[in-house]
Amino acid sequence: MDDIKHIIDRALEKIKSADFAALEDIKIRYLGKNGVLTQILKSLSQYSIEDKKIIGPEANRAKDIIVNEIEKRKKDLRKVLLDEKMQKEKLDYSPSFYFPFSEGSFHPVVQTIKNISSVFKSLGFRVVEGPEIETDWYNFEALNIPESHPSRDTQDTFYIEGMKNLLRTHTSPVQIHVMEKQSPPVKVIVPGRVYRNEASDASHSSTFHQIEGFEVDENISFVDLKAVLINFIHKFFGSELGVRFRPSHFQFTEPSAEVDIQCFFCKGRGCRICKNSGWIETLGCGIVHPDVLKAVNYDSEKYTGYAFGIGVERITMLKYGIDDIRLLYENDLRFLKQF
Repeated sequence: MDDIKHIIDRALEKIKSADFAALEDIKIRYLGKNGVLTQILKSLSQYSIEDKKIIGPEANRAKDIIVNEIEKRKKDLRKVLLDEKMQKEKLDYSPSFYFPFSEGSFHPVVQTIKNISSVFKSLGFRVVEGPEIETDWYNFEALNIPESHPSRDTQDTFYIEGMKNLLRTHTSPVQIHVMEKQSPPVKVIVPGRVYRNEASDASHSSTFHQIEGFEVDENISFVDLKAVLINFIHKFFGSELGVRFRPSHFQFTEPSAEVDIQCFFCKGRGCRICKNSGWIETLGCGIVHPDVLKAVNYDSEKYTGYAFGIGVERITMLKYGIDDIRLLYENDLRFLKQF
């Protein structure tokens, strides 16, 4: 018994500092065909039955201990070798003047969202995001859009889960989410992706982006809306451009308007981009309908507000002179690198 214990101690001492070659020698010395422990097991026939019951299990236990320690040592050695290899092959991720690839950049749509958001944040707006999967209540009913309205038709809206939910058709539902959680004053913009069930062509896509903006407080009027939007347009497109508001109709605002800017390609003289009108349609806006305020339990006698919606792809195409919306989503680096 003492001999086997000494064998284990000597083997473990050698294993501690052994390399791969030495470990193989140790394995052969103690566990090989003519190894120390193998010889002990072969000699069991010389012992009494009582001694065999003691020596046999102890010798096998010693073999297991030595095998396990050899494997542990090999694992440690492999880790050391891997660490050394990784240090030698360590990549330098720091920017280099000689790096052969061009730096990445923002997609033009993302860049437009960032730029628009930056302008409105400078005007005191807070940026909020909301869910892309909505209920009928948030997408339509709370926004004063009746069941008979054509936008509710399955030909225009992507319904899911047995018509219970839908992919939002605009970012306006976030108005409701925000106002349900916050009392006036509220001043928010909402960038996000929206979905329409329509065929893709040069100016339409089933998936695109909008930026919704709205403010609700006491004594808000159309004058405040005009001031904010003219300020935005001049900061984003240039202060030299003219701006005009045309009467329009939206279910969730009353009165409503379309906002045009003087064509920045021809400076109002008329060209192909503005269809020779001198003006480019930019966004829709209006005073928040009292029924929308009532839907979120705002006192429509005390509070008023305005809202506006910007088509991000349209603004991007105008700003960069892109004539086909599909170019924005083909992921052609030759095109995207221009921006």
